Amino acid sequence: MFKKDTPSQLPGRDEPSSFEISESGMMSFGDHLEDLRKRVFYSILGVVPIFIIAFGFGRPLLQLLIEPARDQLTKAGQGSQLLATGPFETFGAVIQIALIITILLGSPWLLYQLWLFISPGLYSHERKIVHLLIPFSGLLTILSVLFLYFVILPVILAFFIGFGAKVSSELNVLTAPVPEGIVFPMIPVLQADPPDPTVGMMWINETLHQQRVCVGTEDGKPIIRIMNLTSNIGIAQQYRISEYIKTVLNMGLAFGAAFQTPVIVVMLGWVGILNPQIMTKYRRHAIAVSAIIGAFMTPADPLSMLLLAGPLYILYELGLFILKVLPIEKVLGKDSMRHAQDANAVTNEDAGESE
Repeated sequence: MFKKDTPSQLPGRDEPSSFEISESGMMSFGDHLEDLRKRVFYSILGVVPIFIIAFGFGRPLLQLLIEPARDQLTKAGQGSQLLATGPFETFGAVIQIALIITILLGSPWLLYQLWLFISPGLYSHERKIVHLLIPFSGLLTILSVLFLYFVILPVILAFFIGFGAKVSSELNVLTAPVPEGIVFPMIPVLQADPPDPTVGMMWINETLHQQRVCVGTEDGKPIIRIMNLTSNIGIAQQYRISEYIKTVLNMGLAFGAAFQTPVIVVMLGWVGILNPQIMTKYRRHAIAVSAIIGAFMTPADPLSMLLLAGPLYILYELGLFILKVLPIEKVLGKDSMRHAQDANAVTNEDAGESE
């Protein structure tokens, strides 16, 4: 038999009599290693199909990710095409996207396997806490992706692409009289492509800043070739697809991790490590930590740092608000905290020494 002389200070672990269990309820170190091996194997087995499917949709996802950059380049009067300087660059970008999608979509399965590994070591009320926090974490992950794509990316790209477009003025080009007999060809300037262009037709799409030519048809659809038209400035902004995708995915991971702040705050508060009084007292420290994390987890520019540090501190305040409104006593109930002990959930510290 095991018995703890002094109970733990964590909520729900304050009844000394509830720590008595039999040795049959304990797992050996070898059993834990075997269970860990099995969970790792099942985790990999579960995410491989997700990676294969994500890779199959890699090209449409790549188009979706580069669309904000192309849109801002067009608004700045720059060519909207991104560059691939090597034969494997685009393929590598698709692989990176598939990996991130696999992590995001496979996270519920990975968390479930982690849950199966650690759940025998938790009390019943601690399991209830996890059941509440995991869906909350998933919701925050989805919100982080939407916030990055629809709010952060357009703002950052508009600022930096616009800055690059205005860093130098229009170049001065000399003019001279036109010799007699010279006739300039006229190319129509349109706001959109014509509906049924014929072979050889040429026009300028003012919306896309492109000169476009129909060179043939394939399966009844016109084949269009383009030439980008850029502003007459000294700096042409052309971005490599691999660097752009790497930056976007790194920011996605940074925002996804940062948006888990309320989960961490609430979890630490519910297990008794933090309390609202301490969090309120150290608000200024939280602001400083948010700024430091924003500087380390984003590209090296003040705008990206502020756009992450601001939401990070707001999420800290959200966690504080949840702790004040929903303390652990209200979530579980006092009776549940005292009596919902799991006889199989005992650590060596809780169990004490073997007799």
